[in-house]
Amino acid sequence: MSSKAVASLQAEVNRLRHELQTLKVEGESTVAGETMFVGQYLVERLVQLGVTKMFGVPGDFNLGFLDFVEDHPKIDWVGDCNELNAAYAADGYARVNEGKIGVVTTTFGVGELSAMNGIAGAFSEHVPVLHLVGVPSTSQQKEKPMLHHTLGDGRYDAYYKASQQFTIAQAVLNNKDTAPAEIDRVLTECVVMARPVYLMLPTDIAYERIPARRLKTPLNIEPPANDEEVEQFVLDEIVKLVEEAQNDVIILVDACAIRHGVKKEVEELYKRTGFPVYSAPMGKTAVSESYERYGGIYVGSVSNPVIKEKVESAKLILSVGALKSDFNTGNFTYHIPTQRTIELHSDHTRVQFAGFPGIGMKRLLPKLTSRLQPFKEDAVQFDVPKFQLPVPQEDNNVISHAWLWPRVGQFFKSKDIIVAETGTSSFGVLDIPLPPDSIFVSQILWGSIGWTVGATLGAAFGGLDRGLGRTILFVGDGSIQLTVQELSVMLRWGLKPIIFVLNNSGYTIERYLHGMTRKYNDISNWKWTKLLDTLGGEEGKTCKSYTVRTKQELSDLLDDATFARADVIQLVELVMPKEDAPRALKVQAELSGKTNRYVAEF
Repeated sequence: MSSKAVASLQAEVNRLRHELQTLKVEGESTVAGETMFVGQYLVERLVQLGVTKMFGVPGDFNLGFLDFVEDHPKIDWVGDCNELNAAYAADGYARVNEGKIGVVTTTFGVGELSAMNGIAGAFSEHVPVLHLVGVPSTSQQKEKPMLHHTLGDGRYDAYYKASQQFTIAQAVLNNKDTAPAEIDRVLTECVVMARPVYLMLPTDIAYERIPARRLKTPLNIEPPANDEEVEQFVLDEIVKLVEEAQNDVIILVDACAIRHGVKKEVEELYKRTGFPVYSAPMGKTAVSESYERYGGIYVGSVSNPVIKEKVESAKLILSVGALKSDFNTGNFTYHIPTQRTIELHSDHTRVQFAGFPGIGMKRLLPKLTSRLQPFKEDAVQFDVPKFQLPVPQEDNNVISHAWLWPRVGQFFKSKDIIVAETGTSSFGVLDIPLPPDSIFVSQILWGSIGWTVGATLGAAFGGLDRGLGRTILFVGDGSIQLTVQELSVMLRWGLKPIIFVLNNSGYTIERYLHGMTRKYNDISNWKWTKLLDTLGGEEGKTCKSYTVRTKQELSDLLDDATFARADVIQLVELVMPKEDAPRALKVQAELSGKTNRYVAEF
């Protein structure tokens, strides 16, 4: 090649480099450009939705796209230890960042399948998560060579088909001309429906140029309007039932009030009407637990007897965002007849036995509040027992569950994020009132063991986005062993959660369900106070670890101002009796055991 040709080629390379640099997304400046890459368009849409963190694991089919992420000043690539943890983190991020979505990016086949359990959990519990998958180029998908990460039989759509079972909307971005509209459609569904969605981004399409002008129009993420005539009829019917109930009405708030963004509307409802308000387990902290007319957690037969009597004796229940799963209803032991129930949901309303599709609670609630406000004077005459759980006086120094949970309840502060692993921890936290503006995070319906460790990573980032307080995790010694690697990511990013590891020598909830003394419920005992140091921390400088074996040791630690400030990531090993459990867990396990019929019949 002549020197002139080399110079010409070098000039063209420099021109292309300069063009790519000017096309890098830098806030709104990109919108003014005539064209941009598909990958850039997707990143910019995520930034417009308020996403600041992307979780995932790099792989050869998503590496090119990740350049766009890393080059954007308003979004960070977190980088997780595995795809399952990344999916958990995206879930936790979305739960704390109410109204925003979580994003997990994986590679074709091996990566996306590893994340699928986490995506299924988000679907189950109504959490908006985008699962973005980098896939082979459009030409490779057409020719179907036996590429790595394939099943070896040419089925390049196998994983896409699998994803359809666990996502509300999907798109294969195989055409640059339709890619922007498809991205917008899928992201809109994710936000409005509060469910996971799936995008396949081929390596070549990520670098195809498209017009940028579409970014000037924000996504419409408002819920659809209610039919005015039907809505008016529903309001009239509800008012009639309230009148017939003579103001003996209770509001019961559940998970979808949080997921579908109606916490403020619900607050207006219970404060302006004066009706007593309770929560289901999955709705914990949807209502401020310091509110004087908040009565606590209703879980059917698992409930505190005072709460159970108050809820089940009411003449009318106004249920908001219910998810009636087994662990959320005391194994389906709600004793509330349908004729005494009104259910408000994101996309429909039920008044006793009648259903009204398309009448969503987001738009209905403000009008309902206005109609019910005149009932307040009589409603406040109904007393609401104070929701509280005092620390019991026990005649020993062993850390029991009956003592632990009300004691740590005194440690919590306003705006804390409290993450509790399904089982021992989540059942323990249910019975204690949490401070104002705190957020309770748990996976009660899906219940994937170890979920909280990844979710804590996402929750901590979400807390930073919102200016919240400490992130505090309660997890069992068995659960943390599944996902412990993510502690290293927390250390790398300088996050400062407080992690309480309940060391009770195995799977306590399983012991209560079946096999109290069986070996399959035992685990290896780790050297817990060496974990953070092993995973990249420097004990005493970037992390601190403690072991507490007695009530006094734990109380002294909780009262220590330095510990409470959470200036570094901290891990506390709580040594507890092997066969002890919270009250609610024991009742639930008994109910579940009967349902599962574990007792053999000979």
